[in-house]
Amino acid sequence: MSRKPSGIGILDELSDIDAANVTRCARTLLRRPLLRADGPDGDLLPLVFRHRNALHDLFASLLGYRLVVQRRYARLYKAGPGADPTRGEAGLSPRGYAYVALTMAALTGVGRQVLLSRLVSEVRAAAVEAGIEVVDDLGDRRALTAALRHLLALGVITETEGSVSTWSGDAITEALITVDTDVLGHLLAGPVGEVDTPEELIGKAAEAGPAGMEQTTEHAVRRKLVENPVVLHADLPPEQASWLKKNQRRESLLLDRCFGLVTEARLEGIAVTDPEEYLTDLAFPSSGTVARVALLALPELLAEHEARADGRHPVSRQRLQQICAELVESYPAAWSKQATEDIDGLVDEVLELLVNTGLARWEEPDWLLSPVAHRWVPEPDDTPGGPAAQEKEEAPPPPASWSLFDEEEPA
Repeated sequence: MSRKPSGIGILDELSDIDAANVTRCARTLLRRPLLRADGPDGDLLPLVFRHRNALHDLFASLLGYRLVVQRRYARLYKAGPGADPTRGEAGLSPRGYAYVALTMAALTGVGRQVLLSRLVSEVRAAAVEAGIEVVDDLGDRRALTAALRHLLALGVITETEGSVSTWSGDAITEALITVDTDVLGHLLAGPVGEVDTPEELIGKAAEAGPAGMEQTTEHAVRRKLVENPVVLHADLPPEQASWLKKNQRRESLLLDRCFGLVTEARLEGIAVTDPEEYLTDLAFPSSGTVARVALLALPELLAEHEARADGRHPVSRQRLQQICAELVESYPAAWSKQATEDIDGLVDEVLELLVNTGLARWEEPDWLLSPVAHRWVPEPDDTPGGPAAQEKEEAPPPPASWSLFDEEEPA
């Protein structure tokens, strides 16, 4: 007899209403790992607090995630993306991310309130101490401002007086910043004290939980299913791929019941979708010139070469550029003029979108399309002259003058 999934077991111990609420809260925490009463979806924090024990057990048993719930905030310590370059916060450049880390370090020693000018000085001093070159130009100021505004959005700092904004001259527009030291203490997920290099920190943050081999494999695979739209067997280590093939039916039931996610199992792997699109941070297909060009380009790109053994299709940038140019030329009124003025730039944006959605990746010497791209290859309803077409042709048309109220002629 197969073992009952622990997550479903937790929900089975609750009433139907409570189980539905726990699932709703779990979805919210996956979307908002730092949930605050005054932030997005903050109205659900009282419900999270009420079901904190069930949620703690759910995340610990299924994903190996640690959950901290207080009345003012809840923090879900999710695994980091590892070396994946496609996951990131919109509006933050690599330098902006560096400033987020440096600002967090500076905030630990400034107390509960600090002037913006002093905070900027502390951040730049921390950069120098870390061996990071500081160039006080407009680009650097924008990166630092983006980092500060990101911490404002997270609720780590608030603007008590004045505002954090990009300064154009030498002088900073002064502002009084208040620091939420409790939230700051829960912001960093990686075990900084256990590592010596940034690479080690990234690796530690992406690990799958301190348990035995079977449980670690379970956590690692399930995290990929929850956090990514597509998980291919070829992209997993052999033991994880074997585990997923063996347990994919059970996982489908578990993800649906506990997180409201729908899975599609295919030969190459599993696709996971959220019918409500709440957990989707990047929708595809979608509106916009880049997304529509990418969608129309996929069938022609897939037809270019036979798939490899792992199901991926090699395509060249040159072929994608040719397809983009043909689409722009054939339907000039269908696209944003700004997006199509530079075909090279359009190709870059299409590739970036395909990479970010998991549909493409670079592997020397070609780009490789994921087998999941076949989802968007159009299929005709019927072939010309097929049964459906013949039936349609053979059906006699009604008399031109016939109506529902015509009297039948006598036999």
